[in-house]
Amino acid sequence: MNEKIKDILNDIVESIKGTEQDFTTGKLGRAIFLLAVPMVLEMAMESVFAVVDIFFVSKLGSEAVATVGITESVMTILYAISLGLGMGTTALIARRVGEGRMKDASITAAQSISLGVILSIPIALAGIYFAPDLLEVMGSSKSMIENGYKYPQIIIGFNLVIMLLFIVNSIFRGAGDAALSMRVLWISNFINIVLDPCLIFGLGPFPELGIAGAAIATTIGRGTGVIVQMYFLFNGKHRIQIILRDFKIRIKIMIKLIRISLGGIGQFLISTTSWIGLVRIMSTFGSSALAGYTIGIRILIFSILPSWGLSNAAATMVGQNLGAKKPERAERSVIITSKINFIFLTFVAVLFFLFAEEFVRIFTSEPGVIIAGKDALRLISFALPFYAIGMVIIQALNGSGDTKTPTIINFFCFWLTEIPVAYILSMKLGFHAHGVYLAIILADVMIATIGIIVFRRGKWKLKEI
Repeated sequence: MNEKIKDILNDIVESIKGTEQDFTTGKLGRAIFLLAVPMVLEMAMESVFAVVDIFFVSKLGSEAVATVGITESVMTILYAISLGLGMGTTALIARRVGEGRMKDASITAAQSISLGVILSIPIALAGIYFAPDLLEVMGSSKSMIENGYKYPQIIIGFNLVIMLLFIVNSIFRGAGDAALSMRVLWISNFINIVLDPCLIFGLGPFPELGIAGAAIATTIGRGTGVIVQMYFLFNGKHRIQIILRDFKIRIKIMIKLIRISLGGIGQFLISTTSWIGLVRIMSTFGSSALAGYTIGIRILIFSILPSWGLSNAAATMVGQNLGAKKPERAERSVIITSKINFIFLTFVAVLFFLFAEEFVRIFTSEPGVIIAGKDALRLISFALPFYAIGMVIIQALNGSGDTKTPTIINFFCFWLTEIPVAYILSMKLGFHAHGVYLAIILADVMIATIGIIVFRRGKWKLKEI
């Protein structure tokens, strides 16, 4: 037993430091473990971004929290583009690495970065010039717009740092260098945590900027992370080694990246625009209900993002093993990862159901917001075990390069089911906010069920990219 514990500890250290493990050979459980540990920690760090701003901004009142919630709902479109492009990047790089074509993997990485820069420019201009209009369209009050428009203006205006943070970390994950992604987010979060209270409340020599300070702190933290990423890519010490001439446009690679990424972007746009729709429905029930919903969702994201780390490990395992012509090993890795994820998120769901109010009170002391947040957290927690299975299978399909099938699944479950059901239950049948929560549960149950059926058919194992 002592030897087994020692081996596990050694594997943890190796995974965090960075491993030279070939993920297409050796013990499957160990390969998943070495990939998953840094990816889980990476996503845990990403989830910190989701709660740190809310924790400090909540001290400014429910309107400030609601402004952050509305901004995040709009930002989900950017996240969809970034994640979709990152998804295509991970699939292509993992396949090239599995095939042993390391130089082609590096060129693909450079093309993906270039594409991200191009896409970020029009989004930045829209954020800078139309931030107040975005808040108004999303149902914000006049005082929310006047006091909070700088938050979306800064966050969206500097979207390039978000875009590159997602894309480059996807490059590292596809190559199997998950420890690098983890380190980048450690640094980014440390800076954000330190600067957030300083710039929001004007601690020490810092100016008191209120909600705008939260946006500046987050942007500086993420921007620093991007600088570190570039260092890792250009220093020649890791699997992906980029040089300047790799950024010369390669039309074939660009088209392939766009083709695969469009499916990823599409599926995330579908899921995230449905999130915007839910926020719009929730805004009709007042700022307290919307603030409670925002806090509840942020707490859920904190638990879900580490679970995404497991899903990302499955995607990398699928991509690299399909590239190495080992489809059965790819399939087994998905099954093992799904079981682990199910156990983890079921435990989290029980925890949230039992202690929902205690978690919400960490972020607010307003009675109305506490009640709304407790209801959101408690009810939506029922969806987590189903979400655990669905997310792994969807990411596995994406890792194979089949981004079309998850897009269809998302379209059916979110647009054709979740939004209409949420509207009918909450607005027509009088369930109010509870109708939104029930619709979320239904959508996650459907994704898991359909995902299992598609996965068992096995067509994804034949995908060529």
